[in-house]
Amino acid sequence: MCGRYTAITKVKAIEKRFNVTATQPEMFVPNTNVSHGELAPVITNDKPNELQFFQFGFTPFWAQKQFYTINARAEGDFNKSDSVDYTGAMGIINKPMFRKAIRSQRCLVVADCFIEGPKTEKLNKPYVVYLQNNERPFAMAGIWDEWVNTKTGEIVNSFAVITTVANDLMKNIQHHRSPVILSKNDEQAWLDSSLDLGEVTTMLKPYPAHLMNAYPIATTIKNPRANGIELLQPVGERIYKEYDFEIYEEFKLQGMGHTAARVRKNQEEDPPNQVGGQQSLF
Repeated sequence: MCGRYTAITKVKAIEKRFNVTATQPEMFVPNTNVSHGELAPVITNDKPNELQFFQFGFTPFWAQKQFYTINARAEGDFNKSDSVDYTGAMGIINKPMFRKAIRSQRCLVVADCFIEGPKTEKLNKPYVVYLQNNERPFAMAGIWDEWVNTKTGEIVNSFAVITTVANDLMKNIQHHRSPVILSKNDEQAWLDSSLDLGEVTTMLKPYPAHLMNAYPIATTIKNPRANGIELLQPVGERIYKEYDFEIYEEFKLQGMGHTAARVRKNQEEDPPNQVGGQQSLF
């Protein structure tokens, strides 16, 4: 699953990365610990040129009460054992809660990294999972819907992140699922409402593990009300060694929503940084 993630890149940088405009930029609050019920940045198929802020936690339009479904399984009711070798049907297309949204209400969920732990320990042993080569923000595949509270008239736009089988990195941290992270080449296709359903389901696959990495963090992240850049500080070694770069100037926090670093190529292995000898991305 993907129950927590981070969205801290400034709105201007998100606009540039995804070629969109935020019509209500004041709604963006940088968040190192996005949890269910909170607003977060998305790009939807009906407004592909606009950055919007929807509630994390999906409620289908037909629901009698509000749900907070944070994830939608690509396999639906199939692959209940979470086999990493599963290549069968994508049952999400038949699930009553998701079958309309997967066809016509897809979105890009903007993220800088996500937080995951082993299947058993969960966030008692959390990891920051990120894309290598400073590939952030990136887009997770999402679905969205609009729900109206019949008692109050409130309109709630909400979304869920689609998950799939674990890749090798997720297996390394002993987790059984991966969020679907879209390649840049697939982002616009995901937002194409006319795309054939078969083409949509072909995108529901794990991101290549060798392009990702992860490091352990403190269990403070468990508290959904906890926030701040310190939550992302490493407390141990990264899963994969990285040889391509060294960050030699201390990261500087600009507000809370952005960091700056000078990068120097040097082909050296895992330089120490100021936190426990490990290097944080943020």
